[in-house]
Amino acid sequence: MRVIAWLVEGTWPACVDAVRAHTPRSAEVVLLHVSGPDVPGVAHGAFAGLLGRGHPERDPGDRLEALGGSSAAELLDAAVARLGRPCARDERSGRVEREVVAAAEGADLLVLARDGDRSRLGPRSLGPAVRFAVDHAPCPVLLVWPEPAPGLATIPAPPHHP
Repeated sequence: MRVIAWLVEGTWPACVDAVRAHTPRSAEVVLLHVSGPDVPGVAHGAFAGLLGRGHPERDPGDRLEALGGSSAAELLDAAVARLGRPCARDERSGRVEREVVAAAEGADLLVLARDGDRSRLGPRSLGPAVRFAVDHAPCPVLLVWPEPAPGLATIPAPPHHP
């Protein structure tokens, strides 16, 4: 059994705990972190367009990329320690939702956490990237709450039809 656990800042412990609770110890586990290109790309563009003509060594986008890489490594280190069993690490960069779906190809299970409005039950508890991954994953998906799930009373009322 090959399991991909998509780890995101703030919700990753729930994914690691779900892998520990719901997969056999013999499973091949891959801890996945994807860095989007947005912030470094914006910094590169702003610097090149406004400030950086003739001084590429001062580009703040390079520093942001390095910081993002070290942050991802620290998150993966913490996840490996929390998992407490052998696993592989997969660090990717690109369109987050598409990288997650690509990483899940050939997997037996994709584990991910809700990333939207987690104060109530319902479809808004999924943000765009998680919704894309759930809708396009080429394998079964285990979707977890990063904290205890809200009560049933938080389900929106059905629409009123006169």
